[in-house]
Amino acid sequence: MDVDVLIVGLGPVGAALAALLGDAGVKTLAVEKDPEVYPLPRAAHFDDEAMRIFQQLGVAEEVGRHARPAPAYEFRAADGRLLMRFDGPSAKAASGWQSGYMFHQPGLEHALRAKLAKTPSVEVRIGWRFVNYTPDGDGVRVTLDGPDGAQVVRARWLVGCDGATSAVRAAMGGQLFDYGFDEPWLVVDAKVDEYARTPDVNLQICDPERPTTCVLMGPGRHRWEFMLRPGEDPVAVLDDSFIQPLIATWDCGPVELERRAVYRFHGLVAARWRDGHVLLAGDSAHQMPPFAGQGMCSGLRDAANLAWKLIAVLEGANQELLDTYQAEREPHVRAYIELAIGMGRVVCTLDREAAARRDAEMLAGDRSVPNRPPPPLVAGHILAGAPAAGERFLQTWAEGRGLDDLLGPGAWLISREPVTAVPGLAVVALDDPRLAGHREGLAAWLEGHGAPAVLVRPDRYVFGAGKAAALVAAWRKPLLVTA
Repeated sequence: MDVDVLIVGLGPVGAALAALLGDAGVKTLAVEKDPEVYPLPRAAHFDDEAMRIFQQLGVAEEVGRHARPAPAYEFRAADGRLLMRFDGPSAKAASGWQSGYMFHQPGLEHALRAKLAKTPSVEVRIGWRFVNYTPDGDGVRVTLDGPDGAQVVRARWLVGCDGATSAVRAAMGGQLFDYGFDEPWLVVDAKVDEYARTPDVNLQICDPERPTTCVLMGPGRHRWEFMLRPGEDPVAVLDDSFIQPLIATWDCGPVELERRAVYRFHGLVAARWRDGHVLLAGDSAHQMPPFAGQGMCSGLRDAANLAWKLIAVLEGANQELLDTYQAEREPHVRAYIELAIGMGRVVCTLDREAAARRDAEMLAGDRSVPNRPPPPLVAGHILAGAPAAGERFLQTWAEGRGLDDLLGPGAWLISREPVTAVPGLAVVALDDPRLAGHREGLAAWLEGHGAPAVLVRPDRYVFGAGKAAALVAAWRKPLLVTA
Protein backbone atom coordinates (compact mmCIF):
# COMPACT_ATOMS: atom_id res chain seq x y z
CA MET A 1 0.00 0.00 0.00
CA ASP A 2 1.09 3.58 -0.67
CA VAL A 3 -0.43 4.88 2.59
CA ASP A 4 -2.17 3.50 5.63
CA VAL A 5 -5.03 6.03 5.64
CA LEU A 6 -6.23 8.39 2.90
CA ILE A 7 -8.48 11.20 4.14
CA VAL A 8 -10.64 13.16 1.70
CA GLY A 9 -11.47 16.64 2.99
CA LEU A 10 -9.33 18.86 5.19
CA GLY A 11 -11.89 20.81 7.18
CA PRO A 12 -11.70 20.65 10.99
CA VAL A 13 -12.76 16.98 11.11
CA GLY A 14 -10.41 15.71 8.40
CA ALA A 15 -7.50 17.78 9.74
CA ALA A 16 -8.06 16.60 13.32
CA LEU A 17 -8.25 12.97 12.19
CA ALA A 18 -5.05 13.34 10.15
CA ALA A 19 -3.27 14.94 13.12
CA LEU A 20 -4.39 12.23 15.56
CA LEU A 21 -3.21 9.52 13.18
CA GLY A 22 -0.01 11.36 12.38
CA ASP A 23 0.93 11.71 16.03
CA ALA A 24 0.79 7.90 16.23
CA GLY A 25 3.10 7.57 13.22
CA VAL A 26 0.38 6.38 10.85
CA LYS A 27 1.33 7.05 7.21
CA THR A 28 -1.50 9.36 6.20
CA LEU A 29 -2.40 11.25 3.03
CA ALA A 30 -4.97 14.06 3.33
CA VAL A 31 -6.35 15.64 0.15
CA GLU A 32 -8.42 18.81 -0.18
CA LYS A 33 -9.97 20.13 -3.40
CA ASP A 34 -10.14 23.79 -2.39
CA PRO A 35 -6.92 25.77 -2.91
CA GLU A 36 -6.99 27.49 0.49
CA VAL A 37 -8.77 27.59 3.83
CA TYR A 38 -12.18 29.20 3.41
CA PRO A 39 -11.48 32.71 4.78
CA LEU A 40 -14.88 33.53 6.30
CA PRO A 41 -16.78 32.26 9.37
CA ARG A 42 -18.81 29.07 9.20
CA ALA A 43 -19.27 27.00 12.38
CA ALA A 44 -19.81 29.11 15.51
CA HIS A 45 -19.47 26.91 18.60
CA PHE A 46 -17.41 24.07 20.02
CA ASP A 47 -17.49 22.49 23.45
CA ASP A 48 -14.99 21.39 26.07
CA GLU A 49 -14.64 17.93 24.54
CA ALA A 50 -13.48 19.51 21.29
CA MET A 51 -11.01 21.69 23.21
CA ARG A 52 -9.71 18.57 24.94
CA ILE A 53 -8.99 17.09 21.49
CA PHE A 54 -7.16 20.28 20.54
CA GLN A 55 -5.22 19.96 23.79
CA GLN A 56 -4.16 16.44 22.82
CA LEU A 57 -2.96 17.77 19.48
CA GLY A 58 -1.02 20.60 21.11
CA VAL A 59 -3.02 23.37 19.42
CA ALA A 60 -5.37 24.44 22.25
CA GLU A 61 -3.45 27.65 22.94
CA GLU A 62 -3.48 28.70 19.28
CA VAL A 63 -7.14 27.75 18.84
CA GLY A 64 -7.90 29.76 21.97
CA ARG A 65 -6.65 32.92 20.25
CA HIS A 66 -9.64 32.65 17.91
CA ALA A 67 -12.24 31.72 20.53
CA ARG A 68 -13.96 33.04 23.66
CA PRO A 69 -16.10 31.34 26.32
CA ALA A 70 -19.72 30.93 25.24
CA PRO A 71 -22.18 33.13 27.16
CA ALA A 72 -25.68 32.20 28.32
CA TYR A 73 -28.11 31.10 25.60
CA GLU A 74 -31.60 32.62 25.79
CA PHE A 75 -34.85 31.97 23.93
CA ARG A 76 -37.07 35.05 23.94
CA ALA A 77 -40.59 35.79 22.75
CA ALA A 78 -41.26 38.49 20.16
CA ASP A 79 -41.95 40.97 22.98
CA GLY A 80 -38.65 40.17 24.70
CA ARG A 81 -39.97 37.97 27.51
CA LEU A 82 -37.61 35.16 28.53
CA LEU A 83 -38.93 31.74 27.47
CA MET A 84 -35.89 29.59 28.25
CA ARG A 85 -32.29 30.15 29.33
CA PHE A 86 -29.31 27.83 29.16
CA ASP A 87 -26.78 29.04 31.70
CA GLY A 88 -23.38 30.19 30.58
CA PRO A 89 -20.18 28.45 31.69
CA SER A 90 -19.96 29.76 35.26
CA ALA A 91 -17.48 27.00 36.06
CA LYS A 92 -15.19 24.77 34.06
CA ALA A 93 -16.40 21.38 32.85
CA ALA A 94 -15.03 18.10 34.19
CA SER A 95 -12.38 18.26 31.47
CA GLY A 96 -10.98 21.44 33.03
CA TRP A 97 -12.00 23.51 30.00
CA GLN A 98 -14.93 25.89 29.65
CA SER A 99 -18.10 24.04 28.71
CA GLY A 100 -18.45 25.97 25.44
CA TYR A 101 -16.65 28.41 23.16
CA MET A 102 -17.65 30.73 20.32
CA PHE A 103 -14.93 30.83 17.66
CA HIS A 104 -13.69 31.91 14.23
CA GLN A 105 -13.32 28.82 12.05
CA PRO A 106 -10.53 30.01 9.69
CA GLY A 107 -8.22 30.55 12.67
CA LEU A 108 -8.95 27.06 13.97
CA GLU A 109 -8.31 25.49 10.56
CA HIS A 110 -5.01 27.32 10.13
CA ALA A 111 -3.92 26.04 13.57
CA LEU A 112 -4.69 22.45 12.57
CA ARG A 113 -2.94 22.78 9.21
CA ALA A 114 0.15 24.24 10.87
CA LYS A 115 0.13 21.18 13.12
CA LEU A 116 -0.05 18.87 10.08
CA ALA A 117 2.83 20.70 8.40
CA LYS A 118 5.04 19.68 11.35
CA THR A 119 3.88 16.04 11.40
CA PRO A 120 6.30 13.90 9.35
CA SER A 121 3.98 10.95 8.72
CA VAL A 122 1.23 13.13 7.21
CA GLU A 123 1.27 14.34 3.60
CA VAL A 124 -1.19 17.08 2.63
CA ARG A 125 -2.16 17.67 -0.99
CA ILE A 126 -4.11 20.84 -1.73
CA GLY A 127 -6.04 21.14 -5.01
CA TRP A 128 -6.61 17.39 -5.29
CA ARG A 129 -10.11 16.00 -5.81
CA PHE A 130 -11.46 12.52 -5.01
CA VAL A 131 -12.83 10.79 -8.12
CA ASN A 132 -13.70 7.20 -7.10
CA TYR A 133 -12.40 4.07 -5.43
CA THR A 134 -12.39 0.32 -5.98
CA PRO A 135 -11.80 -2.41 -3.38
CA ASP A 136 -8.30 -3.85 -3.56
CA GLY A 137 -7.80 -6.85 -1.28
CA ASP A 138 -6.82 -5.49 2.13
CA GLY A 139 -7.43 -1.91 1.06
CA VAL A 140 -8.73 0.34 -1.71
CA ARG A 141 -7.46 1.88 -4.93
CA VAL A 142 -8.40 5.55 -4.89
CA THR A 143 -8.39 7.71 -8.01
CA LEU A 144 -7.53 11.35 -7.38
CA ASP A 145 -7.44 14.26 -9.81
CA GLY A 146 -4.99 17.07 -9.14
CA PRO A 147 -2.82 19.74 -10.75
CA ASP A 148 -0.62 17.05 -12.32
CA GLY A 149 -3.53 14.98 -13.63
CA ALA A 150 -5.09 11.77 -12.36
CA GLN A 151 -3.29 9.48 -9.94
CA VAL A 152 -4.20 6.19 -8.28
CA VAL A 153 -3.24 5.76 -4.63
CA ARG A 154 -3.47 2.43 -2.82
CA ALA A 155 -4.57 2.85 0.80
CA ARG A 156 -5.47 0.44 3.54
CA TRP A 157 -8.29 2.73 4.68
CA LEU A 158 -10.19 5.57 3.02
CA VAL A 159 -12.09 8.09 5.16
CA GLY A 160 -14.52 10.58 3.66
CA CYS A 161 -14.49 13.84 5.63
CA ASP A 162 -15.69 15.77 2.59
CA GLY A 163 -18.81 17.40 3.92
CA ALA A 164 -22.53 17.39 3.31
CA THR A 165 -22.24 16.67 -0.43
CA SER A 166 -19.62 13.96 0.19
CA ALA A 167 -18.27 12.38 -3.00
CA VAL A 168 -16.96 9.47 -0.92
CA ARG A 169 -20.44 8.81 0.48
CA ALA A 170 -21.86 8.96 -3.05
CA ALA A 171 -19.24 6.47 -4.26
CA MET A 172 -20.30 4.15 -1.40
CA GLY A 173 -23.88 4.39 -2.63
CA GLY A 174 -24.73 5.78 0.78
CA GLN A 175 -28.36 6.55 1.60
CA LEU A 176 -29.40 9.25 4.07
CA PHE A 177 -32.07 9.05 6.77
CA ASP A 178 -33.96 12.36 6.69
CA TYR A 179 -35.60 13.66 9.87
CA GLY A 180 -37.95 15.78 7.77
CA PHE A 181 -36.75 19.09 9.25
CA ASP A 182 -35.83 21.46 6.43
CA GLU A 183 -35.90 25.21 6.98
CA PRO A 184 -34.18 27.95 4.90
CA TRP A 185 -32.22 30.60 6.84
CA LEU A 186 -30.20 33.64 5.88
CA VAL A 187 -26.87 33.71 7.76
CA VAL A 188 -25.13 37.09 8.13
CA ASP A 189 -21.69 37.44 9.70
CA ALA A 190 -20.30 40.81 10.71
CA LYS A 191 -17.16 42.34 12.14
CA VAL A 192 -17.83 44.49 15.21
CA ASP A 193 -15.55 46.81 17.17
CA GLU A 194 -15.38 47.42 20.91
CA TYR A 195 -17.97 50.18 20.69
CA ALA A 196 -20.66 48.07 19.01
CA ARG A 197 -23.79 47.55 21.10
CA THR A 198 -24.23 43.87 20.28
CA PRO A 199 -25.87 41.60 22.88
CA ASP A 200 -23.56 39.86 25.33
CA VAL A 201 -25.65 36.67 25.36
CA ASN A 202 -26.62 34.29 22.58
CA LEU A 203 -30.24 34.76 21.55
CA GLN A 204 -33.04 32.93 19.77
CA ILE A 205 -35.87 35.38 19.08
CA CYS A 206 -39.00 33.25 18.70
CA ASP A 207 -40.93 35.79 16.67
CA PRO A 208 -43.49 34.31 14.25
CA GLU A 209 -42.95 37.31 11.97
CA ARG A 210 -39.27 36.45 11.55
CA PRO A 211 -37.54 33.87 13.79
CA THR A 212 -34.04 35.22 14.39
CA THR A 213 -30.76 34.06 15.90
CA CYS A 214 -28.18 36.51 17.27
CA VAL A 215 -24.93 35.04 18.63
CA LEU A 216 -21.36 35.93 19.44
CA MET A 217 -18.67 34.48 17.18
CA GLY A 218 -14.91 34.64 17.63
CA PRO A 219 -13.40 37.84 19.08
CA GLY A 220 -14.57 40.90 17.14
CA ARG A 221 -17.32 39.09 15.25
CA HIS A 222 -21.09 38.60 15.54
CA ARG A 223 -23.69 36.55 13.66
CA TRP A 224 -27.36 36.98 12.81
CA GLU A 225 -29.51 34.29 11.27
CA PHE A 226 -32.94 35.13 9.85
CA MET A 227 -35.48 32.48 8.92
CA LEU A 228 -36.83 33.01 5.41
CA ARG A 229 -40.57 33.28 5.04
CA PRO A 230 -42.47 31.32 2.36
CA GLY A 231 -42.00 32.89 -1.04
CA GLU A 232 -38.84 34.86 -0.25
CA ASP A 233 -36.18 34.59 -2.96
CA PRO A 234 -32.95 33.02 -1.55
CA VAL A 235 -30.93 35.15 -3.99
CA ALA A 236 -32.70 38.46 -3.38
CA VAL A 237 -32.29 38.16 0.42
CA LEU A 238 -28.51 38.37 0.01
CA ASP A 239 -28.76 41.99 -1.10
CA ASP A 240 -27.91 44.83 1.31
CA SER A 241 -31.35 46.32 0.77
CA PHE A 242 -32.84 43.25 2.46
CA ILE A 243 -30.18 42.69 5.14
CA GLN A 244 -29.47 46.21 6.42
CA PRO A 245 -33.02 46.91 7.69
CA LEU A 246 -32.95 43.61 9.60
CA ILE A 247 -29.64 44.48 11.27
CA ALA A 248 -30.73 48.07 11.94
CA THR A 249 -33.53 46.95 14.27
CA TRP A 250 -30.83 45.74 16.71
CA ASP A 251 -29.42 49.28 17.10
CA CYS A 252 -25.86 47.96 17.39
CA GLY A 253 -24.13 50.88 15.78
CA PRO A 254 -22.04 50.46 12.63
CA VAL A 255 -21.06 46.90 11.77
CA GLU A 256 -19.10 45.59 8.78
CA LEU A 257 -20.92 42.80 6.98
CA GLU A 258 -18.40 40.06 6.26
CA ARG A 259 -20.43 37.16 4.89
CA ARG A 260 -23.97 36.34 3.84
CA ALA A 261 -25.33 32.97 2.75
CA VAL A 262 -28.59 31.03 2.66
CA TYR A 263 -28.55 27.59 4.28
CA ARG A 264 -31.15 24.90 4.68
CA PHE A 265 -31.13 23.64 8.26
CA HIS A 266 -31.88 19.93 8.31
CA GLY A 267 -31.20 16.65 10.09
CA LEU A 268 -29.66 13.79 8.10
CA VAL A 269 -27.80 10.59 9.03
CA ALA A 270 -26.04 8.23 6.62
CA ALA A 271 -27.34 4.68 6.75
CA ARG A 272 -23.82 3.22 6.57
CA TRP A 273 -20.68 4.81 7.95
CA ARG A 274 -18.47 1.92 6.86
CA ASP A 275 -18.24 -0.18 3.72
CA GLY A 276 -15.27 -2.51 3.94
CA HIS A 277 -12.17 -0.32 4.00
CA VAL A 278 -14.09 2.93 3.47
CA LEU A 279 -15.51 5.07 6.31
CA LEU A 280 -17.33 8.37 6.74
CA ALA A 281 -16.91 11.06 9.40
CA GLY A 282 -18.33 14.50 10.16
CA ASP A 283 -20.88 16.04 7.82
CA SER A 284 -20.29 13.18 5.37
CA ALA A 285 -21.96 10.92 7.93
CA HIS A 286 -24.46 13.27 9.60
CA GLN A 287 -25.80 16.83 9.49
CA MET A 288 -27.84 18.71 12.05
CA PRO A 289 -29.47 22.12 12.54
CA PRO A 290 -27.25 24.59 14.41
CA PHE A 291 -29.56 25.28 17.36
CA ALA A 292 -27.61 23.04 19.79
CA GLY A 293 -24.17 24.08 18.47
CA GLN A 294 -23.05 20.46 18.09
CA GLY A 295 -22.40 19.99 14.37
CA MET A 296 -18.62 20.39 14.30
CA CYS A 297 -18.33 18.98 17.83
CA SER A 298 -19.95 15.75 16.65
CA GLY A 299 -17.53 15.51 13.75
CA LEU A 300 -14.54 15.97 16.05
CA ARG A 301 -15.89 13.19 18.28
CA ASP A 302 -16.02 11.03 15.16
CA ALA A 303 -12.36 11.80 14.50
CA ALA A 304 -11.28 10.96 18.07
CA ASN A 305 -13.32 7.74 18.09
CA LEU A 306 -12.17 6.59 14.67
CA ALA A 307 -8.50 7.54 15.08
CA TRP A 308 -7.69 5.21 17.97
CA LYS A 309 -9.56 2.34 16.34
CA LEU A 310 -7.75 2.74 13.02
CA ILE A 311 -4.44 2.87 14.92
CA ALA A 312 -5.33 -0.33 16.81
CA VAL A 313 -6.36 -2.16 13.62
CA LEU A 314 -3.19 -1.08 11.83
CA GLU A 315 -1.26 -2.48 14.80
CA GLY A 316 -3.01 -5.85 14.43
CA ALA A 317 -6.38 -5.60 16.17
CA ASN A 318 -9.38 -7.36 14.70
CA GLN A 319 -11.04 -5.22 12.03
CA GLU A 320 -14.38 -5.82 13.74
CA LEU A 321 -13.30 -3.06 16.11
CA LEU A 322 -14.24 -0.60 13.38
CA ASP A 323 -17.82 -1.86 13.44
CA THR A 324 -18.13 -0.29 16.89
CA TYR A 325 -17.48 3.16 15.37
CA GLN A 326 -20.99 3.69 14.00
CA ALA A 327 -22.54 1.67 16.84
CA GLU A 328 -21.06 4.16 19.33
CA ARG A 329 -21.31 7.39 17.41
CA GLU A 330 -24.71 7.14 15.71
CA PRO A 331 -26.87 7.10 18.88
CA HIS A 332 -24.80 10.01 20.22
CA VAL A 333 -25.27 11.97 16.98
CA ARG A 334 -28.99 11.21 16.80
CA ALA A 335 -29.47 12.45 20.36
CA TYR A 336 -27.96 15.80 19.40
CA ILE A 337 -29.84 15.99 16.10
CA GLU A 338 -33.13 15.37 17.89
CA LEU A 339 -32.24 17.95 20.54
CA ALA A 340 -31.38 20.50 17.85
CA ILE A 341 -34.56 19.79 15.90
CA GLY A 342 -36.62 20.08 19.09
CA MET A 343 -35.04 23.47 19.78
CA GLY A 344 -35.55 24.44 16.15
CA ARG A 345 -39.24 23.61 16.24
CA VAL A 346 -39.58 25.95 19.21
CA VAL A 347 -37.92 28.74 17.23
CA CYS A 348 -39.31 28.14 13.72
CA THR A 349 -43.00 28.73 14.46
CA LEU A 350 -44.61 31.10 11.95
CA ASP A 351 -48.22 30.69 13.07
CA ARG A 352 -49.19 33.48 15.49
CA GLU A 353 -51.72 31.42 17.46
CA ALA A 354 -49.34 28.49 17.78
CA ALA A 355 -46.57 30.88 18.89
CA ALA A 356 -48.86 32.38 21.55
CA ARG A 357 -49.67 28.92 22.92
CA ARG A 358 -45.96 28.04 22.91
CA ASP A 359 -45.08 31.22 24.77
CA ALA A 360 -47.76 30.65 27.41
CA GLU A 361 -46.61 27.07 28.05
CA MET A 362 -42.95 28.04 28.29
CA LEU A 363 -43.61 31.05 30.50
CA ALA A 364 -45.54 28.83 32.90
CA GLY A 365 -42.67 26.35 33.19
CA ASP A 366 -39.14 26.37 34.55
CA ARG A 367 -37.33 28.75 32.23
CA SER A 368 -33.79 28.10 33.52
CA VAL A 369 -32.15 25.04 31.97
CA PRO A 370 -28.87 23.85 33.53
CA ASN A 371 -26.07 22.71 31.27
CA ARG A 372 -26.59 19.02 30.70
CA PRO A 373 -23.77 16.49 30.38
CA PRO A 374 -23.42 14.93 26.93
CA PRO A 375 -25.11 11.57 26.38
CA PRO A 376 -22.95 8.54 27.22
CA LEU A 377 -22.03 5.82 24.77
CA VAL A 378 -24.69 3.12 24.93
CA ALA A 379 -23.11 0.39 22.80
CA GLY A 380 -19.81 -0.65 21.26
CA HIS A 381 -16.46 -1.28 22.90
CA ILE A 382 -17.41 -0.52 26.48
CA LEU A 383 -17.88 -2.88 29.42
CA ALA A 384 -21.67 -2.91 29.59
CA GLY A 385 -22.97 -2.75 33.16
CA ALA A 386 -19.70 -1.56 34.64
CA PRO A 387 -19.74 1.71 36.63
CA ALA A 388 -19.36 4.79 34.39
CA ALA A 389 -19.01 2.72 31.20
CA GLY A 390 -19.50 5.01 28.20
CA GLU A 391 -19.19 8.26 30.15
CA ARG A 392 -16.49 10.85 29.55
CA PHE A 393 -13.63 10.65 32.03
CA LEU A 394 -12.66 13.72 34.01
CA GLN A 395 -9.37 15.54 33.54
CA THR A 396 -7.66 16.70 36.71
CA TRP A 397 -5.23 19.61 36.58
CA ALA A 398 -2.20 20.48 38.71
CA GLU A 399 0.10 23.45 38.29
CA GLY A 400 -1.44 24.22 34.91
CA ARG A 401 -0.90 20.73 33.54
CA GLY A 402 -3.76 18.44 32.64
CA LEU A 403 -3.90 14.70 33.25
CA ASP A 404 -4.03 14.11 29.48
CA ASP A 405 -0.65 15.77 29.06
CA LEU A 406 0.77 13.88 32.02
CA LEU A 407 -0.29 10.38 30.95
CA GLY A 408 -0.15 10.94 27.21
CA PRO A 409 -2.09 9.36 24.34
CA GLY A 410 -3.47 5.84 24.30
CA ALA A 411 -5.55 3.93 26.84
CA TRP A 412 -4.97 4.24 30.59
CA LEU A 413 -5.52 1.92 33.52
CA ILE A 414 -5.64 3.92 36.76
CA SER A 415 -5.74 1.80 39.92
CA ARG A 416 -5.76 2.31 43.67
CA GLU A 417 -3.51 -0.75 44.01
CA PRO A 418 -0.26 -1.70 42.25
CA VAL A 419 -0.83 -3.36 38.88
CA THR A 420 1.66 -5.16 36.66
CA ALA A 421 2.48 -3.70 33.26
CA VAL A 422 0.01 -4.41 30.46
CA PRO A 423 1.06 -4.09 26.80
CA GLY A 424 -0.83 -1.31 25.06
CA LEU A 425 -1.99 0.35 28.28
CA ALA A 426 -0.49 3.11 30.39
CA VAL A 427 -0.80 1.53 33.84
CA VAL A 428 -0.70 4.00 36.73
CA ALA A 429 -1.23 3.38 40.44
CA LEU A 430 -2.62 6.21 42.54
CA ASP A 431 0.55 6.34 44.62
CA ASP A 432 2.62 7.01 41.49
CA PRO A 433 4.69 10.17 42.21
CA ARG A 434 3.64 11.60 38.84
CA LEU A 435 0.08 11.94 40.14
CA ALA A 436 0.98 14.51 42.77
CA GLY A 437 -1.72 17.15 42.58
CA HIS A 438 -4.00 14.82 40.60
CA ARG A 439 -4.33 12.04 43.17
CA GLU A 440 -7.10 13.53 45.25
CA GLY A 441 -9.44 14.11 42.30
CA LEU A 442 -8.81 10.65 40.84
CA ALA A 443 -9.26 8.96 44.22
CA ALA A 444 -12.55 10.81 44.72
CA TRP A 445 -13.75 9.66 41.30
CA LEU A 446 -12.91 6.01 42.06
CA GLU A 447 -14.48 6.28 45.50
CA GLY A 448 -17.61 7.82 44.02
CA HIS A 449 -18.00 4.89 41.63
CA GLY A 450 -17.13 2.26 44.21
CA ALA A 451 -14.31 0.91 42.05
CA PRO A 452 -10.65 0.08 42.68
CA ALA A 453 -9.65 0.88 39.08
CA VAL A 454 -10.83 2.52 35.87
CA LEU A 455 -9.86 1.82 32.27
CA VAL A 456 -10.01 4.94 30.09
CA ARG A 457 -10.10 4.66 26.30
CA PRO A 458 -7.81 6.76 24.07
CA ASP A 459 -10.78 9.05 23.23
CA ARG A 460 -11.18 9.65 27.00
CA TYR A 461 -14.43 7.76 27.33
CA VAL A 462 -14.58 5.26 30.17
CA PHE A 463 -14.38 1.63 29.09
CA GLY A 464 -15.44 0.65 32.58
CA ALA A 465 -14.60 0.80 36.27
CA GLY A 466 -14.02 -2.19 38.53
CA LYS A 467 -11.25 -4.65 39.35
CA ALA A 468 -8.15 -4.04 37.29
CA ALA A 469 -7.65 -7.63 36.10
CA ALA A 470 -11.26 -7.93 34.92
CA LEU A 471 -11.08 -4.62 33.10
CA VAL A 472 -7.91 -5.60 31.26
CA ALA A 473 -9.30 -8.99 30.25
CA ALA A 474 -12.53 -7.46 28.94
CA TRP A 475 -10.66 -4.70 27.10
CA ARG A 476 -8.34 -7.08 25.28
CA LYS A 477 -10.40 -10.21 24.68
CA PRO A 478 -13.14 -9.38 22.20
CA LEU A 479 -11.45 -7.02 19.77
CA LEU A 480 -7.93 -5.94 20.61
CA VAL A 481 -6.20 -9.24 19.96
CA THR A 482 -5.64 -10.29 16.34
CA ALA A 483 -7.96 -13.12 15.40
